[in-house]
Amino acid sequence: MTAGDRRSLSALARLWPFLRPYRARIVLAAIALVLAASGVLAIGQGLRRVIDLGFGAHGGAAFLDRALFGLLAVVAVLAAATYLRFYQVSWLGERVVADLRRAVFARLLEQSPGYFETVRTGEVISRLTNDTTVIESVIGSSASIALRNSLLGLGGLVLLMATSVKLTLFVVCGIPLTVVPILVYGRRVRRLSRASQDRVGAVGAQIDETLHEIRTVQSYGHEALDRAAFDACVEAAFGAARARIRQRALLTALVILLVFGAVGVILWVGGHDVIAGRISAGQLSAFVFYAVVVAGSVGAVSETLGDLQRAAGATERLFEILDTPPDLPEPLQPVAITLPVRGEVRFEQVSFRYPSRPETLAIDRLDLVIAPGETLALVGPSGAGKTTVFQLLQRFYLPEQGRMLVDGVAAEALGGRALRALMAVVPQEPAIFAASVAENVRYGRPQASDGQVRAACAAACALEFIERLPQGMHTWLGERGVRLSGGQRARLAIARALLADRPILLLDEATSSLDAESERLVQQALEALMRGRTTLIIAHRLATVLSADRIVVLDQGRVVEEGRHADLVAQGGLYARLAALQFGVEQGMGRRDPPA
Repeated sequence: MTAGDRRSLSALARLWPFLRPYRARIVLAAIALVLAASGVLAIGQGLRRVIDLGFGAHGGAAFLDRALFGLLAVVAVLAAATYLRFYQVSWLGERVVADLRRAVFARLLEQSPGYFETVRTGEVISRLTNDTTVIESVIGSSASIALRNSLLGLGGLVLLMATSVKLTLFVVCGIPLTVVPILVYGRRVRRLSRASQDRVGAVGAQIDETLHEIRTVQSYGHEALDRAAFDACVEAAFGAARARIRQRALLTALVILLVFGAVGVILWVGGHDVIAGRISAGQLSAFVFYAVVVAGSVGAVSETLGDLQRAAGATERLFEILDTPPDLPEPLQPVAITLPVRGEVRFEQVSFRYPSRPETLAIDRLDLVIAPGETLALVGPSGAGKTTVFQLLQRFYLPEQGRMLVDGVAAEALGGRALRALMAVVPQEPAIFAASVAENVRYGRPQASDGQVRAACAAACALEFIERLPQGMHTWLGERGVRLSGGQRARLAIARALLADRPILLLDEATSSLDAESERLVQQALEALMRGRTTLIIAHRLATVLSADRIVVLDQGRVVEEGRHADLVAQGGLYARLAALQFGVEQGMGRRDPPA
């Protein structure tokens, strides 16, 4: 094995921390493996004695009976040891992969949204499913087979030497003919395996992206183009797999040809030795048995080496995720905020660029103070930085300069989890999970009772449609809430925020998907929820912020105006232009027409 192969297989050593807790089972499997290998080797000696003594003039029927019963006993031990080995290693494979999946998923949950701007979700899913399956196959099967056949090969070689040195030399001369192709093709198989796994990851990413946006795909009649793009991905994956399979098949066929060709030569030479009386028929039978064992062992190891190399590639891909530290680590000693939480929010000279757009300032030296209990609306054109303020406030990203404080405590001292625990969020595009109505509403407060869930739904004007669902609160909503309308999803998100009952409320145009009647009712519920809480509202429809305590106008990440609606309209600036577009406001006057 070359240095490159050893380095590639060394990636498997990183699985040891996941194997370490199950050392007792590993030892038990190793004992069973040794017993099974010893049983196979003992069969060869039994075969020699049966042929030489059982069928000879000095053996007789009694010796033959004893020899065969002894052989059956060895076979019984072999079967029991094989069962124990198979069960233990299969259990280990499933258990270690389950632990590995949990660790990788936990690390993914620690990553900020910025991490997923540069990583395709489908590829991550492929690593959690396909790559872990490859590792499970190796731990639960291939590694055990490789060890077992290595023992059989070494033990068989020793017994070959004890039987006939001359014939053993033929076997030893044949080994390099087998090892060289393994070395040559093994590295190629590993490289092709990694390429194949990458192609499968691309297929998963294509599936995830297309199905996630299936409505858009069908609305624009894009099915044929997406089908063609997917077909291309599948064919690329098939092409990579075909290249890998071709190399593995060639390797296996070459090994079989060389190994069993050598066995044929041994039979020819050994047969002449039996005829000449140099060895007995039993010795030749045992030698052929061990030669076949050694040949089979080398062939099996050559196959499992390809599996081990695939698993090494899969391990590298998984540990790329595990080795990626959270870019927003939690503080080692977080500062506890003083209770009761007042809800003062402060931005001090905050600037920020998105990782995927490092050339553009999304927020530029933002200074902003939201008083406890104040309702503040953020308005401005698309791309002004409104949503970015929400993202920074929830510590999904770190500002490149400046700092944010809640009740005078810096966000980095509180930590992301503690900071987000103070906030209830109603996004513009609500996240609805593939679960029941009750489970979706209870998402922000898992311990809430059924009565509290129902009360939150009633306050969000959601009961009227929930009670029409087939199982009411227990109706399964489908992936991403596909069974609900946009307005219904919005009301469930509002019910979730109502139930969470947190001191800071973030509303990202929460009523934009509602009809006029539902909007009026939900607005009443939100006004009750906002009372006594610090509320930040992202407003695209200015009609929703007319009653805000203060309106802050953002443009290119900066505060360009702030005040109440009438004052801002009178100033004739950016807000007045936005209001004129929406309401037909006469600039410089406070009169407005009602929204259409």
